[in-house]
Amino acid sequence: MKLIIDCLGGDNSPEAQVEGAILAIRKRADLNIILVGDEKAIRAILDKHKVGADSRVEIVHAPGVITGNDKPIDAIRLKKDSSMVKSISMLREDESIDGMVSCGATGALIAAATLRIPRIEGVRRPALCPILPSMTGGIVGICDCGANVDSSPEMLQQNAIMASRYLESAYRVRKPRVALLNVGVEDEKGDDLRKDAFKLLKKTEGITFVGNMEARDALNGDYDLIVSDGFSGNVLCKSIEGTAMELMKKIKKDIYSKTKYKMGALLMKKMFQEEKEFMNYQNYGGSVLLGSEKVVVKGHGSAERVAVRACIDQAYRMVRNNMNKKIGASIAACLPEEEK
Repeated sequence: MKLIIDCLGGDNSPEAQVEGAILAIRKRADLNIILVGDEKAIRAILDKHKVGADSRVEIVHAPGVITGNDKPIDAIRLKKDSSMVKSISMLREDESIDGMVSCGATGALIAAATLRIPRIEGVRRPALCPILPSMTGGIVGICDCGANVDSSPEMLQQNAIMASRYLESAYRVRKPRVALLNVGVEDEKGDDLRKDAFKLLKKTEGITFVGNMEARDALNGDYDLIVSDGFSGNVLCKSIEGTAMELMKKIKKDIYSKTKYKMGALLMKKMFQEEKEFMNYQNYGGSVLLGSEKVVVKGHGSAERVAVRACIDQAYRMVRNNMNKKIGASIAACLPEEEK
């Protein structure tokens, strides 16, 4: 298997990407990596970790960087020497390359992948699916989470299909429980988009649809997959992330406010460490762009080497378990007769 790692654009680039790739190839004997970025900087990190030129690592020089301040379409068109554009071009043109991981600008990556990587036949639009931890120790996916602000009922149906195959392929979740993000759990709740999507999901073969759900129940463990339009899913995901971060800050501030709280916290130190690890996004990989013919994983901008390795592991499992073929077959089975 061969994967591309975009080594620029993240807060900890290129160290996190290169070191994450080293961890990945040491774990998997059948994995080959192409590191795209500033060749001199990449080579220095490889030498530091005693990874020689005869290893399963290849370097492609592309020193340009697309930042979050760049307009996505302009950056893709003008920054030809950027690591992201070079990675996408190689992914499209080289059939031996199975997928890529990037921690660069989300908008530019989605735009580049959507415009330049063909879609799986029958897929209306690719969708972004991050993974969050649930309170029961499992995971929950949110699809879509920002790739498509405006969606149709058919797109929400395809989000459910694609993300179900993803959870099965990458995380071995059997028959993922699919819920539709809504303002209430009753069948008749929501606007026209949600009502029409509910009817479609209810009769969709190949998914386990359990009905509507409310945002407050996103992490309670009752669902494996939350289906939404990109706008609502993005708001949900960032709200959860922001709430968790602010709550941890508040707890830390309160602990240091009184001596007796400090003493109690000392006794509960291990528990706090476990909770911090549980909520650490570095352990859960990145968001996957579902619907493209090649696997694309978007890592967090502040990802460190452990998070990059987790992203590579995601891509590896998706390719190894033929996720895209399964998505294509499931999408084809649900297309209207006039589109088959």
